[in-house]
Amino acid sequence: MAMARLLLRKTLFASSSSSSSSSAVAPLLHDIMSCSVAINTDLNGLLHAWCNLGFLCSYHSSAKFDLTDLTRPHTWYPNARRKKRNVFLHVGPTNSGKTYNALKRLEASSSGLYCGPLRLLAWEVAQRLNKAKVPCNLITGQEREEIDGAKHSSITVEMADVTSEYQCVIIDEIQMVGCRTRGFSFTRALLGICSDELHVCGDPAAVPLIQRILEVTGDVVKVQYYERLSPLVPLKFPLGSFSNIKTGDCIVTFSRREIYKLKKKIENDRKHLCAVVYGSLPPETRTKQATMFNDESSEFDVLVASDAIGMGLNLNISRIIFSTLKKFDGLYTRELTVPEIKQIAGRAGRYGSKYPVGEVTCVDADDLPSLHSSLASSSPVLERAGLFPTFDLLSMYSRMHATNNFHPILERFLEKAKLSPDYFISDCEEMLKVAAVVDDLPLGLYDKYLFCLSPADMNDDIAAQGLIQFAENYAKKGIVRLKEIFTPGTLRVPKSHNALKELESIHKVLDLYVWLSFRMEDSFPDRELAASQKSICSLLIEEFLERLGWHSQRRRNYDHSPQHLQQKYQTTELRRFFPDL
Repeated sequence: MAMARLLLRKTLFASSSSSSSSSAVAPLLHDIMSCSVAINTDLNGLLHAWCNLGFLCSYHSSAKFDLTDLTRPHTWYPNARRKKRNVFLHVGPTNSGKTYNALKRLEASSSGLYCGPLRLLAWEVAQRLNKAKVPCNLITGQEREEIDGAKHSSITVEMADVTSEYQCVIIDEIQMVGCRTRGFSFTRALLGICSDELHVCGDPAAVPLIQRILEVTGDVVKVQYYERLSPLVPLKFPLGSFSNIKTGDCIVTFSRREIYKLKKKIENDRKHLCAVVYGSLPPETRTKQATMFNDESSEFDVLVASDAIGMGLNLNISRIIFSTLKKFDGLYTRELTVPEIKQIAGRAGRYGSKYPVGEVTCVDADDLPSLHSSLASSSPVLERAGLFPTFDLLSMYSRMHATNNFHPILERFLEKAKLSPDYFISDCEEMLKVAAVVDDLPLGLYDKYLFCLSPADMNDDIAAQGLIQFAENYAKKGIVRLKEIFTPGTLRVPKSHNALKELESIHKVLDLYVWLSFRMEDSFPDRELAASQKSICSLLIEEFLERLGWHSQRRRNYDHSPQHLQQKYQTTELRRFFPDL
């Protein structure tokens, strides 16, 4: 592949082990930004004007005012506090209908939001509501699909608007409030959304914490428990040989390398073809792979996946098979937690699918006792929710300390932060990595804040270099043209796993450009080009995955001929980017 022309020249970060969270701190928007989907405003000016108000001077000298006091986060959201919300907790295991029931209420409402943890979930819900004749926008960090007259939106939780008022709002997978990196986004939505009805769906382990957090808000909280709709049977015997794989099986492992190793091992028997799903695949490709697996007429009848299947994809799985019960989580290799095992295992036997009974087992007999014990256990009760200071607080703090460097301000603020026992400060390691880069550039604090919140994977050399060049070009010229670091027409179908990984990294760079373009539209004007190149990346990755199967040799002379590829890409209006076809 002619990747040399990608022109991501500076290798400022050495390669590091793959992380289970490619964007450890998700793209949380400042509360003022969250209402600016369709309105272009000078947000930086608004924020600095707010921070320059005269009363700040008196606060500076007052011992009674402490910017690092985060013990009352519910007071950050006056709109929500003016309303007595009816909060419904829908809790139960995977495949219990809890989210389904909440969505029925959303469909019947006059206005509302669905807040999900993943772009795939937001996309699924938007599709569902639009099919039900309820006009619904799709809004994520990298997508805006607005429907005329829509009063409903399906969004990723980071995009939650805490300035508007709704009749009905859903927050899905609320147990993620305890996530060390993204928990603060769920806390913000839980405390900040102004809605008559707030439907919160997730694991029962979150109930006591949510009840404590909402005690001080004046909300009315009701809990509804659900049981699983279809049986889940832990098998008493392991898989043993891979010759025992059968149609409808899903093998779960936790590294990209192991996924392709298992795919090859299973397909060597020439009985099955494997679709694959893992986190660093583009969302569009994950959806395509899941669709092929679900399609009974498809030859791809087995799935090899990571824990990316735990939420966000509807999959017709008969049996979940754990290849291991350990994973590398970005810091160290650890045992899977009880909630993780239950979330993944629960994907077997989807209600209403061709597999009414789900089964779960392991490859190795030694893992069975731990598997059975986890499935029989209740998830540990969540003790604390994630929290993170708003830009307002950080901006005022920086002015008090007369510095524009984001890294020392953030570190110092978090060291001194005071919390109630129900909260913890979310892990901001990835933010600090970006801050170390952007602090060397002539940028304002708010610009640095945006770059630090972006979905940049600083553990990926190419993705990290992409962010660095975007920030440098923006600091020098105030405008970043995509062609300055990327040449359209250079992308090709990967010919090796290393080339595939490189293409996945390029997709991250393009994804980052789109994310930045929605926040700094005038400075990142090539959103359409970046989005089209992202689509090409997804198509080329899909093409590579299709060629991996053992049946590819008998099909290659026709299916992957230049004429066939021309027809395939012509339908997506991307043919002009493939000059060699």
